[in-house]
Formats: sequence, C-alpha cells, structure tokens
Amino acid sequence: MDSVNVLIVEDTPAESDALIEVLEANNYNIVGVARTFKDALFMFYNNAIDVVVVDIFLNGNPDGVAFAETISVTPNASKPFVFLTSSTDRSIFERAKLTQPFSYLMKPFNPLEILYALEMAVEKFYAQPDVFLGDEEDTIISNDYLFIKKGKSLKKVLITDIIYIEVEEKYCNIITENDKFVILISLTKIIKLLDATIFYRTHRNFIVNAEKIIEIVPSDNLILLKGNHQATLSETYKDILKKFPTLK
Repeated sequence: MDSVNVLIVEDTPAESDALIEVLEANNYNIVGVARTFKDALFMFYNNAIDVVVVDIFLNGNPDGVAFAETISVTPNASKPFVFLTSSTDRSIFERAKLTQPFSYLMKPFNPLEILYALEMAVEKFYAQPDVFLGDEEDTIISNDYLFIKKGKSLKKVLITDIIYIEVEEKYCNIITENDKFVILISLTKIIKLLDATIFYRTHRNFIVNAEKIIEIVPSDNLILLKGNHQATLSETYKDILKKFPTLK
C-alpha cells in the first residue's frame, strides 16, 4: 500500500514547506518540489504522480499556468491539478480557468481546503462522484490503483496486489497480501470497475484475482489462493473453469 503521490510546483520555500507539513501529516507522499517551469515538467514526466498542487506565479511569471497548459494537452499523461495563488488578476484567472483545474485556491492556504481540494481532484479525475461522502472508508478505482479513504487520508492500493474481494451486506472486504480494507461499495458495482480478464466472480459473495489462484477444487467448490486464502466457487459460476487452459 502506498500513499497518494503529490507534486508541488511552488517557488517560495516557506510556502512549499508549509504544504509539505500539512500533506505529510495526512499521509500524502511528496514526490518533489519544483521551483521552475522546467523542473516542474521534468518531475512530472519522470515520476509517478497522482495529483499536482501548482502555484500560478513562478519567479514572477505565470509559468504555473503554462505548466498546466502543457500537461493538460499531453496525450495519456494528464493528471488532476489544483491551483494555489495570491494573484487577484482577473485575466490570469481566466487563462488559468481554460486549463480546467480541479480547484483554484487563494493564498494563504487553509489546510482543510487543501485536503478537500485534493480529494475532490482525485474523485473528479476518475469520474466517480460522491465517493467521499461520510466518514467511513470509501474508494476510487483507477486503471492501476484503488484510492481508499481512511479517516483524513487517501491510501493507494495497487489493483494487482488484490487477492480477492468478499462482500458482507453493503460492504466489500478487499484482501491483499498484507492488508484488508473495508469499503462501502456493492460487489456488483466494483466488478464493473475491475478488469474482467483478471477478476472473476466465483460466488455471489466473491471476486477473485485469477493471477492469484493456486488451485481449484471443483468437487469441493473451493478455490485456493496465494497467501493461504480461500474463496468459494459456486455451481452458478463454474463456467469460469472454461477460461483456464487445462491439460488432461
């Protein structure tokens, strides 16, 4: 399990230090702090970034907007970003707005506003609204990760690390090799969001990662999984056996 990776684009050390303190206290991982447009692009394209906090003015120039303009039109590389600025210039705001930021915040920043803005940015970027309502654990699913809300933090879980998912009423237990997460989402919804070539429903209460299967025992309606885990294989879903090459 990893933290959500944040790139900070900010040329004032006192401002970036304050941001780092707030974000690290809430379990975000700071990938780097870029002071210039060039450094921002280098860090963005050479690191695994989940979300970016961008100061509009870098060394007196609106290079933060130029950075946002660049990454927002780069094929297959766009990421959610949040603007943070002390500028009250309307023309700058209009230009920044065209880049479609997920939030536009004024300095001095409010810690709670920053945290809310980052949650909203991740939520909207993956087009799954309202997953952060309430105080219970919730999740956003991207192609590679689950972003799970735990308390004030967002946790990042690699989808390929999931061994199986088991439903209990309206909750899903997500089991990985090292952790267990309980999220408020139906099994029907979560299976639609997962890769159907890897994750198979084996029972009305189970989804398994085919890559984690060690053995299938049809006579016992049993699937043995990596890490000494087990899942049920019901008669209804035994057709999945046809998906696996079998030597006789």
